[in-house]
Amino acid sequence: MSLGDDHGYGETSRGDGGGYGGAGQTRTRLPDRTGDVYGGARRGRSSSRSLVTVVGVIVLLIAAIAFANRGGDSSSDNADNDKADSNPTSATGEQPVKTSNGGIPSGFAHDQQGAQSAAANYAVSLGSDGMFNKTTRDAIVGAIITPSRVSEFEKTLDKAYSPQFNKNVGLNEDGSTPSGYTFVSRTSPLGTKITEASNDKATVEVWCNGLLGLAGENSTNPVTSDWFTITMKLEWTGGDWKIVTHTQKDGPAPVPGDDRASSADEMAKAVEEYGGFTYAR
Repeated sequence: MSLGDDHGYGETSRGDGGGYGGAGQTRTRLPDRTGDVYGGARRGRSSSRSLVTVVGVIVLLIAAIAFANRGGDSSSDNADNDKADSNPTSATGEQPVKTSNGGIPSGFAHDQQGAQSAAANYAVSLGSDGMFNKTTRDAIVGAIITPSRVSEFEKTLDKAYSPQFNKNVGLNEDGSTPSGYTFVSRTSPLGTKITEASNDKATVEVWCNGLLGLAGENSTNPVTSDWFTITMKLEWTGGDWKIVTHTQKDGPAPVPGDDRASSADEMAKAVEEYGGFTYAR
């Protein structure tokens, strides 16, 4: 039988109702014809392709999961060894200290990470407003300087924080803050680096951003920021890291941004309301 003899296939065989299969009409299905849209051959191939695609996706997913799990196991085995080496700006995971000496963190780990943590926290103390008062300065020195060097440091710093220096930063000659103003002296470490290390000695560089000045109306010494690097030589003594010597140099400093300078009141309020941190490497 030819396609032309197949009522309803070769010709449009709509009845008066407009549908297929009117009265007395039949349709012959030819499954072996590749062009037969009513046959099953083309639909079978489509189903096979879909099945193959789904199976392929599942296999790829299983392979990806297995690879990820294997990679995770490998990295976890070496995590403790690679923490500090993988990225110098990333944290090592060492826990912060739980003790303090006169408000200054103490009890750092006896390793390179502990030395870096100590140096970062000591930089905060050395850059604090407490350094401008003789009593608090001596307390800071006693807490962070190696015992054999405390007396020498006190004498050197007494000369550095002279009445004239205090006046230059806007304070009274004795280091007190003029009435109606808020004195700002704060250091924020951004990163640390070991340059030399042995079992009981370490040289650490601390990159810092600092704030210094007087916040208040008509201040002739407004709060400004600067960037500097402090280099500390530390030694392990009395169960903790202590400073033997320290030096400071300018930079590295970024290009200044376009931030609007805050008012004196905003700056004073920020310094009074926002506390500092305990830094851990």
